[in-house]
Amino acid sequence: MSKQLLEVNGLSVNVEDKEILHGINMEIKKGETHVLMGPNGAGKSTLGYALMGNPRYEVTKGDIWFQGKRINEEPADKRAKAGMFLSFQNPLEVPGLPLGTFIRSAVEQRRGARVRLWDFRKELEKAMELLQMDRAYGDRDLNAGFSGGEKKKAEILQLLLLKPSLAILDETDSGLDVDAVRTVSQGVEEYQKSRDGGLLIITHSTRILESLRVDKTHIMVDGRIVKTGDGSLVEQINEHGFEQYLDQAGC
Repeated sequence: MSKQLLEVNGLSVNVEDKEILHGINMEIKKGETHVLMGPNGAGKSTLGYALMGNPRYEVTKGDIWFQGKRINEEPADKRAKAGMFLSFQNPLEVPGLPLGTFIRSAVEQRRGARVRLWDFRKELEKAMELLQMDRAYGDRDLNAGFSGGEKKKAEILQLLLLKPSLAILDETDSGLDVDAVRTVSQGVEEYQKSRDGGLLIITHSTRILESLRVDKTHIMVDGRIVKTGDGSLVEQINEHGFEQYLDQAGC
């Protein structure tokens, strides 16, 4: 039986004294892929940031349990070291910090040990080949001058090298063309193969999901999960949209 990885119980979250999430419940087991969908402004990204411990997102009620430990008070860096990963809608540019150096440092923090440069380079180049990234990107400053698609590929590159226990992918397909979506999906598929980690894919589109295995789908409207189903719910949304759920969020 799958091991419980993440458990969210009655989670309410404020941003600047305004309640955005209202009593969210969710369970993700080891090896599962969950999708969180909903219209723009539904609160999907807020959940991702709250799970990762962004201090701007204040948990006012409920609990977050990760690998059997309550992490409500844990800072983001400790959650990352414990195996949580969040990709961003709009990744930051960091001039002066090469992409490869950044990822190697993060991998060492995650593993709690030094990583031989030669071994790291082999892993990095293998993942870059999968994502159709030129090796030169490893020496370029983190996201500086990258296109939108290149930034998203760099996020998935981090996912493949860090091998987190839980990966939260926030609008990874946003702004990408068809070819870039396909390449990013291949990277996510590669992560799925191990069956060791869990995935929470946050999106309002279905493009990135076309070639992925989905275990559960959650529909969020106005800060509440109004429907949970299996992977077939993605196809229903793709065909009919969110309109049928828009009047279900009020309490």
